[in-house]
This record gives sequence, structure tokens and C-alpha cells, in this order.
Amino acid sequence: MEMLNAIEALEALAHETRLSVFRLLVKAGPDGLTAGAIAERLGARQNTMSSHLAKLHRAGIVKSERDGRHVIYRADFEAVSELIVYLMEDCCGGSAEVCAPVAASIDL
Repeated sequence: MEMLNAIEALEALAHETRLSVFRLLVKAGPDGLTAGAIAERLGARQNTMSSHLAKLHRAGIVKSERDGRHVIYRADFEAVSELIVYLMEDCCGGSAEVCAPVAASIDL
């Protein structure tokens, strides 16, 4: 991942609503959610939700796919994995044991 891509992704997530949207899409998994369903679950207006989703999409961390009249949004797990690797790739000068607690703390 390039530094500018990482900055754009982090900038998109650096907003309360967009971070909530992204976390909701992570929970939804590969099924994803429509903008209306996301807005309803977060108690947000649908017109502002579209702009938040567009920002996340432009940042490359959310994918969208048309399904008839609806657009389904999904977290782009591959892109987020690349972001995490970019942030952690030189962890502690190559001392993998120092980063092991971070990896172990992810409860899948």
C-alpha cells in the first residue's frame, strides 16, 4: 500500500459516523447492507449517509455493488488488511514477538 492510500483510508475513518458505518459493515460481513439499512441502524439521515459511504468508497475501504434497484455496501477486507499490514509491517524493527499481543487480541 502506498502512503497516500493509507492516509486517505485513515482520513475517511477519522469521522464518528464513517467509523460507525465501517464497523457496521464489518459486522455485516460479505452480505453487506444497503445505505438505507445502514442509516436506519445508525439513526442517521439517508442523504448524509450516501455522502459518508461515497467517502469510504473513494478511500478504497468499502465496496459497492448494484443489486437491482439497491446498492449493497461491503467492507473491503482485503484493502483493510493491506492498511493494517502497512501500519504494522516494520513493527519494532522486525521483532515479531513484540507485535504478537496485537495479533492475538483480535477475537475472531
